[in-house]
Amino acid sequence: MSTHSQRITELAAEFMKVYESPAPQSIFTYSPGIAVLPGGRIVATLDRGGPGMAELGEPRGKVFTSDDGGATWKHRTDFPYAHARPFLAGGRLYVLGQSKDLMIIRSDDAGESWSGPFLLSEGQHWHQAPSNVHYTKGNVYLVMERVTEPDIKAHPVSVMAPVLMRAAENSDLTRRESWTFASELVFRDAVPERELDYFGVPFYQAEWNASVQIAPPRRRMSPSGWLETNVVQFTDPQHYFHDPAGRTFHLWMRAHTGGTGYACIAKVVENEDGTMSTMLERVPSGRTIAFVSCPGGQMKFHILHDEVSGLYWLLSSQATDSMTRAELLPPERYSLPNNERHRLQLHFSRNCIDWCFAGLVAVGGSPIQSRHYASMAIAGDDLLVLSRSGDEQALDAHNGNFISFHRIRDFRGLVY
Repeated sequence: MSTHSQRITELAAEFMKVYESPAPQSIFTYSPGIAVLPGGRIVATLDRGGPGMAELGEPRGKVFTSDDGGATWKHRTDFPYAHARPFLAGGRLYVLGQSKDLMIIRSDDAGESWSGPFLLSEGQHWHQAPSNVHYTKGNVYLVMERVTEPDIKAHPVSVMAPVLMRAAENSDLTRRESWTFASELVFRDAVPERELDYFGVPFYQAEWNASVQIAPPRRRMSPSGWLETNVVQFTDPQHYFHDPAGRTFHLWMRAHTGGTGYACIAKVVENEDGTMSTMLERVPSGRTIAFVSCPGGQMKFHILHDEVSGLYWLLSSQATDSMTRAELLPPERYSLPNNERHRLQLHFSRNCIDWCFAGLVAVGGSPIQSRHYASMAIAGDDLLVLSRSGDEQALDAHNGNFISFHRIRDFRGLVY
């Protein structure tokens, strides 16, 4: 048998740095969000965190634009919140995120100038990551997650409610009254975890209100849950989840269970009175479904529907050794075995269930050199990717030191 191995060609190994940390061991780069404007301008958003931010004395978030296809970037403004994404609605450009409460800024001139931040909630605690935005029936739809129990003594994914938000595209989205919020459903209430024998959920020992140390020094398991939600709608009348009335939207979420290769799902139904109700989906047998196969569903992923090809595209993290015992992982690997973060992959699908591998987008040179938590946007025949990345100077795979821009040329040519 041949021992020769050939390295796979990455789809977009080369990149430009949109932003690089001035202090990699104490200021970390997070939450890349990307949008393409009608004239071709690319908008990138990001935020920073870490102990060095107090000394830096700057707001957390930044907006950059590029008018030369991503070769160079111009800083436009800062904003005082995190987990933000840029998107267009009614000819205006918005950046929505959270600083516990929901916050949003607006540009009426394609990112040249910006409003101050507006509050969309008061006295609440929200979460999310820059995931997709959906447009239909003159409305814009996106998801933010409300932490229903902020005092939980663990990563609060078991008590996060993915809330679908809807607004008319031509309304002023900086006004709270422009938005309708769906009802709330949290994983702990929706999924009877103790009854899930034969599924291996959770993979590790877990407590309902605390994290459990699986192996030293920082390999801990929080309660199971869902987070970092995308919204998809099935318009194919042959799809089992298709709603002929067009009132059903599905939520595709990272499954935080200690395992790999599947995501969590739920659905939101628009009612006659305009309210929106969140619930689990059912399959033809009548059984409830909360988990679906999804390559990289164990980490934050991004789903994008391409109107030209009619396909769904999935940008996610590739897992290669999630069955290695936690105590035997090399020290440079972050957290638990399912938390591999340096291999960014691309898939396509007709139905969001059956995914075809399109290629590795980019791979870091070691486990701490992350390429993960990425967002994407379509620009003509190309797919633009913004990645939360790191190099050998990074503290670890979670806390990277730059945001990188990648271009996958002629991405539809990857379909087979």
